Amino acid sequence: MGNLPEAVGPENRPVVPAVRASDADRERVAVALQAACVDGRLTMPELEERLAAAYAAETDAELAMIMHDLRVSTPQPGDWAGAAPTSTRDVGIIAGFERKGRWMVGRTFRGLAVIGNGEIDLRQARFIDGETTIHATAIIGNITVVVPGDAEVHIGGTGIIGGFDHHDEGPGTPGAPRITITGFVFCGSVDVERRSALAETPNPKLKRARRRLERKQRQLERKQSR
Repeated sequence: MGNLPEAVGPENRPVVPAVRASDADRERVAVALQAACVDGRLTMPELEERLAAAYAAETDAELAMIMHDLRVSTPQPGDWAGAAPTSTRDVGIIAGFERKGRWMVGRTFRGLAVIGNGEIDLRQARFIDGETTIHATAIIGNITVVVPGDAEVHIGGTGIIGGFDHHDEGPGTPGAPRITITGFVFCGSVDVERRSALAETPNPKLKRARRRLERKQRQLERKQSR
């Protein structure tokens, strides 16, 4: 392999091979496209077309072309250093709780569900320090923690007749938030799910665009499987 000739381009310059795009790369572009549509820089048909192209892209060069005429400033973890957390805990006893949308999350957040369910959605959260630890306690109940698709996720904790779901644990992309999920479960569960920011949006037009995109993705998958 070491004796293979090096590929060259014009003026005998080495050709830099294309870098294959990851799911997290596609997800970041999808989120940026959604923001551009909300800001009025893309029409709905343009959003749908570019989203379809983004999810079908195989290299970073293809993703760059999709974004070439859009200047999107993506907040980075730690940009809100010094800000106060929106909340540090939520409790549901014989009831449920829900923490979602745009909120400031600090170094730690605690959720307690007793004979009930809770949801902690971090997709649109602003991370004051670039990372957070979620302490989830579920007693005869369930807590779902929704994390951004590009986040670095570590999951631990103690479970008795129940436990923590490790399915979506794993590394993230550079600059993405670092999320540690721990706590205690008795007769219940703590579920961790990676979801797209497009998976739930209050904008009806974007919801319709998402549904059309999902149909296009299913059609593409069927074609690829033949």
